[in-house]
Amino acid sequence: MVDGIDNRIIGLLRKNSRYSFAEIGRIISLSPSSVRERIQKLEDLGIIESYSLKVNYALLGYGMEVFILLKIFDGKLKYFLEEIHDFVEVEEAYRITGPYNIHIRAILRDQKHLQDFVDRLINYGSPTTLLILSDIEKNL
Repeated sequence: MVDGIDNRIIGLLRKNSRYSFAEIGRIISLSPSSVRERIQKLEDLGIIESYSLKVNYALLGYGMEVFILLKIFDGKLKYFLEEIHDFVEVEEAYRITGPYNIHIRAILRDQKHLQDFVDRLINYGSPTTLLILSDIEKNL
């Protein structure tokens, strides 16, 4: 189904999803048409689901990134799951196991914005906030 060449293509696309078929082909010694066919196969199989954009939020005035662990109050999970999409600060959110129900990554302007965001979350549960100091890039 997926071989070593496909895995190399996936690795390159994870680093930069804008690589052209020709650039990938040069790196792994395949023709651009072979790369295109392999990527199309990976998309058709659902292995490659989508391509994404990484934004430098600090340059847009959002200089604070946080993780928030949220322990939802009894009876509030359904409401939170319905309303989380209204929180523009939320970049990613996951339901998790353990003492917390929700793991959020949020993008905020500053401490005041964080305070206001936490004040909104308190309606649903008890938040624990972790300030992200830096991003450690994986060497893939």
